[in-house]
Amino acid sequence: MTSADVLADAFGRIQEVVHDAVGGLDAEQLAVRLDPEANSIAWLVWHLTRVQDDHVSDVAGLEQVWTAQGWADRFGLPFPAGDIGYGHDSEDVAAVRVESADLLTGYHDAVHAQTLEFVRRLSDEDLDQVVDESWQPPVTLGVRLVSVIGDDLQHAGQAAFVRGIVERAD
Repeated sequence: MTSADVLADAFGRIQEVVHDAVGGLDAEQLAVRLDPEANSIAWLVWHLTRVQDDHVSDVAGLEQVWTAQGWADRFGLPFPAGDIGYGHDSEDVAAVRVESADLLTGYHDAVHAQTLEFVRRLSDEDLDQVVDESWQPPVTLGVRLVSVIGDDLQHAGQAAFVRGIVERAD
């Protein structure tokens, strides 16, 4: 197994959890917040997908799927096109309303496809390339990708947790 295979597997696990967390839920269930300050399933999945799209497209030198494939228009959210959810307050979280689970998984699947196309071409040497010198130590491609995977898996797990509570409440 190569490093590229390991990365592809990790991103595939994120996709599986995302599908499990949102599949079959309606718009109201996706918008449930456990308290007024909590994140909804819709926000969590939108945010984790935006982070992956933003960070991977940046290191790959590609336009984000969000804008290139018209997902920003389909979602119709009241945020600038470059917004990925960092720093969102309670009102911003509440504004992330989606019509269906299919919209979330459709966008996630499109980002996943672009991510896999990129990571499957990577060599071990590519992973040592510095992609962000604003940190100390500078961030390599490998570290950036692992960071995205870790963040995305945490948010996907949070969405799955909220789903469990939503299902028990119904």
